[in-house]
Amino acid sequence: MNWIQIRLTIDRSYVDELEELLFAQQALSTTCLDAEDNPILEPGVGETPLWDKVVVVALYEGTIDTKATQSKLEQADVWNHIYSSRWEVLEDKEWIRAWMEDYHPMQFGKRLWICPSWSEAPEKDAVNIFLDPGLAFGTGTHPTTALCLGWLDEHIQGGEDIIDYGCGSGVLAVAALKLGANSVLGIDYDPQAIIASRENAQRNDIAKERLKVVLPSDATKFKADGIVANILAETLKELAEELAEQVKLSGWIALSGILQPQAESLIALYSQWFNMNEPVIKGDWVLLSGLRK
Repeated sequence: MNWIQIRLTIDRSYVDELEELLFAQQALSTTCLDAEDNPILEPGVGETPLWDKVVVVALYEGTIDTKATQSKLEQADVWNHIYSSRWEVLEDKEWIRAWMEDYHPMQFGKRLWICPSWSEAPEKDAVNIFLDPGLAFGTGTHPTTALCLGWLDEHIQGGEDIIDYGCGSGVLAVAALKLGANSVLGIDYDPQAIIASRENAQRNDIAKERLKVVLPSDATKFKADGIVANILAETLKELAEELAEQVKLSGWIALSGILQPQAESLIALYSQWFNMNEPVIKGDWVLLSGLRK
């Protein structure tokens, strides 16, 4: 089966309107890409930033009538703001199969495996989580996620009530629960992360009452046995006092999303509340952990 996509370049202020139009014309999904060399490295808390000029890629089934769809798109007001457009044909073997071939079961620590849904678990008696790449961040392939998964595998003892701040796909929350945690409160600013976390919990037979996933504005304040936060360093700085206040005495915190040059300042900051451990390093990335004073 072939698939068809259209690539549209537009200013970021019109992206939402364009995506709404594309979905109205039967698009299966949309993806936003940087149209220029304008990286976004440290968005603020609660922000979902876009580049100044954005390429919006919309995917359609191969049977779509591109001429008729193009005509309908051109009738919309937002089309007047399009810089360029191009239709492309994608063969199934060029993307879905290649993607599946590149994503294999991965082991973290001694007990934990992350497996794609189409794969058999390599160790039937291990703690196996089935997770596919999707809309939200976190499958274990990024070093920061791998650091957190390995840390949870080593430190979850069973029965803990945990907060996963910036839960993304829910992989850390699901891992903690499968490793024996009692409950997890997942928090994320991205509504897509809320959806992905709930779907991945259901896929892994996690009872609804054990994982609650909410936006920060809906999060219940309580003293947790531990907090894991795989988010950007600048956000970890902004949230430091808030996170510390939600950890029980002698409870733990595990922080990642941190580049090596950023570690020293974060250790100094969090040392106000935690006895910090030696950093765990994977490539350019660092995991920091500590026990609440």
